Amino acid sequence: MKQFIQDLPKVELHLHIEGTLEPELMFELAARNNIEIPFNSFAEVKDAYDFHNLQSFLDIYYQGANVLITEQDFFDLTWAYLLRCKNDNVVHTEVFFDPQTHTDRGISFDTVVNGIDKALTKAAEEFNISSQLIMCFLRHLDEESAFITLEQALAHKDKIIAVGLDSSENGNPASKFERVFEKSLSEGFLTVAHAGEEGPASSIRDALELLKITRIDHGVRCSDDDHFVEELAKLRTPLTVCPLSNIKLKVFEEMSEHNIVELLRKGVCVTINSDDPAYFGGYMTDNFMAVGEAHMMTKVEIAQFTFNAIEASFISELEKKRLFSINEAYLALHHS
Repeated sequence: MKQFIQDLPKVELHLHIEGTLEPELMFELAARNNIEIPFNSFAEVKDAYDFHNLQSFLDIYYQGANVLITEQDFFDLTWAYLLRCKNDNVVHTEVFFDPQTHTDRGISFDTVVNGIDKALTKAAEEFNISSQLIMCFLRHLDEESAFITLEQALAHKDKIIAVGLDSSENGNPASKFERVFEKSLSEGFLTVAHAGEEGPASSIRDALELLKITRIDHGVRCSDDDHFVEELAKLRTPLTVCPLSNIKLKVFEEMSEHNIVELLRKGVCVTINSDDPAYFGGYMTDNFMAVGEAHMMTKVEIAQFTFNAIEASFISELEKKRLFSINEAYLALHHS
């Protein structure tokens, strides 16, 4: 099963590029840009990644982002992630970035998006890895800041396909950003949002109804409401679930307790993703393996995560058909 998972073509829909900042690159960029970081070794960084909730992670996450200054830094960060994609056989990825994390530090929006985009373009040319870029608003910041960020994004519609909403869910309801998402939709952006990680099932409902989003990032708390789960399954509303992240942030204590397989078997369009892999201990293959080892699953069920991700992706119908064919052929060859 390990080899089957390793070689399985994968599609990632929930990946924060700032969350791929490995300790080695953090130190390299800190030295390059003469930025002080509160760590003396790689081991110290890893020790700091002992989180007890979302906020304890975010405190470290924003601290690490301080080393990202130039367009080359954002290129290098993204390229390092794409090399991981190549090794994990990720054939398509939809990447989140948090411009406010950087513009609030005086880094220009253009610097951030151009560095990321150049790496994504290179990976398409050299590795045949397709991608889309999603700009996230930070929900702990105010509506005005989100509107300013949206205005900055308008010059980059050729690079950014959608807007999202991340950061601390508690105390920052979807209603806070209803007008920003309405404006984003009118500008032609697709929409997604984090919901149902910290917050209850009602938080997911609010995001769907108020922000008019097309898929839910996380969404695992939907299981608190059986009728809601049935509704999500019927509508094929995608959930971009991040298993290792959920364990690291104590959403579930053990992977055997995770509800992703139960949701899959109930017909919900659940997908496997890595979220912030440098901080949570694993990229795509690691997440697939963690789920596969903790739950008795067939190869057909494991492959369904990829089929769901293709269905939920923001690629053309023609490209979806192509990726479906690749995965169907792979499953046919290895299914026994």
